[in-house]
Amino acid sequence: MNIYTPPVMLSAKSADLRPVQLAWLAAAVFVVAAGYGALLPLLPGWLTSMMPSVTAAEIARHIGFLSGVYSAGVLVGAPLWGVAADRVGPGRVLIIGLVGYVASLLLMLVPALAGLWGIYALRGTTGFFVAAVVPVVSALVADYTPEEQRARRFAWLGAMSLFGFLFGPGLNALADGVGSWASEGAASSARSAQIVIVLSALFGAVMMLGLAWSLPASRTPDASEQNNRVTTPNERTTALCWLSGAVMFVLACFELGIVLQGQQHTSLSSREVALMFAECSLVMLGINAVLFFTSLLEKTSTRSLISAGLILAMAGLAVLAQHRAKVWMYLGVSLTAAGTGLVLPVISYMAAGTSRQKLGFTMGGLAAAAGFGQTFGSAAGGWLFGALAQRSFAWLTLPLVVMLILLVTRPGWWSAIPAQFVRRPTGGSRS
Repeated sequence: MNIYTPPVMLSAKSADLRPVQLAWLAAAVFVVAAGYGALLPLLPGWLTSMMPSVTAAEIARHIGFLSGVYSAGVLVGAPLWGVAADRVGPGRVLIIGLVGYVASLLLMLVPALAGLWGIYALRGTTGFFVAAVVPVVSALVADYTPEEQRARRFAWLGAMSLFGFLFGPGLNALADGVGSWASEGAASSARSAQIVIVLSALFGAVMMLGLAWSLPASRTPDASEQNNRVTTPNERTTALCWLSGAVMFVLACFELGIVLQGQQHTSLSSREVALMFAECSLVMLGINAVLFFTSLLEKTSTRSLISAGLILAMAGLAVLAQHRAKVWMYLGVSLTAAGTGLVLPVISYMAAGTSRQKLGFTMGGLAAAAGFGQTFGSAAGGWLFGALAQRSFAWLTLPLVVMLILLVTRPGWWSAIPAQFVRRPTGGSRS
């Protein structure tokens, strides 16, 4: 059954996303984030049951490597899927990504593939197909959104991703309940992980069917777009990729540093470390809410917003580097989360002004840069905090300082695309 209509010329009135279409796109971002956030905490117990003779330190290394393999899959897949989206249409790529996501999860239940190296291969494969979901959703939303609504919708996508990650533990609780009911006793870590995999795959399949039904028809640019087509300068795209990679590198190191503080400071319990992570997510959600409910992105210079975010993040890292008292640590976490949580949506908002012909490539490039920063940050963070302990937070300000200098010395890289070149579909639904 062909789920796609042939390419058609859409009128201005049909150029905007309907609320139901936007809801399905946001739900796809939510589901892949929830699947990652739900399975990751269960991997230690699953690997321990699989390899009972392995030490806790080796299990921790495997968890770090598995996270890196997943991010590497995103790094490899994002630019490839971006190019494919520009050539064959983002709708097709999005459905292919969800099919691959569901299949790579279900294959983890096959006994012959559920060994250690099979899990490594399948986690990398899952990351590869997730790279066909998140950046392509961003490209679709940017392409079918009037400029005056774009900031709110990108803030909404960011919030849905964070909500998905926070929903992961709830999915774990559901899996534990189902496992206990099925086995009439406490569910093992392996059984809970398997149930989470099934639930994540089920949600992914629902998203796949919903998007196949609701995706907007492919469209071709009209004559005015062909004549007035503007491509984002290479310098701006490259600058945004560097900024995205630098912020994600710092964020990955920062999160790992918070985890290691629980080992390095005996007064800091695991519960308090968990609270810091929850605080980080809630602060980022708050920033997204501000961007969603206000017109801050439209009325404020993007350079000013990025600069403010970088300064907030540097201030938070400086506080974390200097103080061990819990109150100061909570303050440092809040400032760092607020700063990074402000910069990342601005990056996506600026990239959304790219010409339609290169929108998929640009979003894929940003996702690849973020994946590289996250992968490198996860690998470098362990060494950095092992060597320098709490002082490592101060060193993490260096990439942000470099980006702040570039903001000041290269203003043309960070300016928004002139309004007359931004696509402005009129009419249609409002959300």
